[in-house]
Amino acid sequence: MAERRLIPPPVKGRGATLGVTSSRFNLPLQEADGDWLDAASSIDGEAPPLRTTVTEEHPRSILTFNRSPDIPFDRSINAYRGCEHGCIYCYARPSHAWLDLSPGLDFETQLFAKPSAPDLLRQTLAKPGYAPAPIAIGTNTDPYQPTEGRYRITRQLLEICLETRHPIIITTKSDRVLHDLDILTELARLKLTGVTLSITSLDRTIARNMEPRAAAPHKRLQAVAALAKANVPTYVNIAPIVPAITDHEIETIAEQAAAHGARGISAIPLRLPHEVAPLFEAWLAEHYPDRAAKVMAIVRSLRDGKANDPSFHGRMKGKGPWADLLATRMALARKRHGFAKARIDVRCDLFTPPIMPGQQLTLF
Repeated sequence: MAERRLIPPPVKGRGATLGVTSSRFNLPLQEADGDWLDAASSIDGEAPPLRTTVTEEHPRSILTFNRSPDIPFDRSINAYRGCEHGCIYCYARPSHAWLDLSPGLDFETQLFAKPSAPDLLRQTLAKPGYAPAPIAIGTNTDPYQPTEGRYRITRQLLEICLETRHPIIITTKSDRVLHDLDILTELARLKLTGVTLSITSLDRTIARNMEPRAAAPHKRLQAVAALAKANVPTYVNIAPIVPAITDHEIETIAEQAAAHGARGISAIPLRLPHEVAPLFEAWLAEHYPDRAAKVMAIVRSLRDGKANDPSFHGRMKGKGPWADLLATRMALARKRHGFAKARIDVRCDLFTPPIMPGQQLTLF
């Protein structure tokens, strides 16, 4: 169950047009008090812009493990909670409800950074019996969102992986990934990394509305080209595909991905878990009222009549005729451009545990 906050839509430069609080965890619902917005406007003019704040947190562990059959990794790191990119469809938005914050505007304005993540990773990799497998970053919130420019947590994680020869795979919507091209080049030389750029639309107006603070589409393509030129295995993920808004771009994005050196493409149709559904529907009403009903009808046809179906084996693909058509179009696009499989292959046999302070060096 989700409840809307009284927020003046739209908020310039933000993805969500409203705040949403959740009662899923028995937390108190937050509501605006009376007509404070009208009163504020009459006294002070327009409401002030929403500023981004970053709070530091210090978790006791940093690797998150999963057993999902739908994703090709079993462990991940999220250096940040929340994401300033503000993508309206982001499936990670509901995670802010755990913090008693809105999965709407709070998710993209009230961020959390984990500066201790590199030290925690080093401690984890040094544990006796640790078995290496690819670590995924960017699976929940973007490791190269703007606040990375200040904290450089992602870069430090990459440095540790290079030091220990540990495989790490990256997903991002940002050309900021090129700031770490020096490390990525070395990791790629050892076959320890690969990068996936998420490109949802090449239309700048659509992208600006859906992903207001993510890198522009042409910058992401430039990042694909620069990474490919440096021999970093690079892929494009067309995700999510939004029915009746971006699905007509599949073939064009595939063509541009090939032209810029991507090795493969993948795609995921839109899914709207928990509080994301009302947020997305409010966004549709604001930006695409002429086709809102059509979009949601197709989404529900993909998800057994619901906005989301979390079932394994189907949540990343959807079901029914629209899903079948999507799979056919993707297969044809891969064949047309000679794309290899989208799965990133990395080595795990080069791993060497880090030397911790006070630890005696081995003779061999």
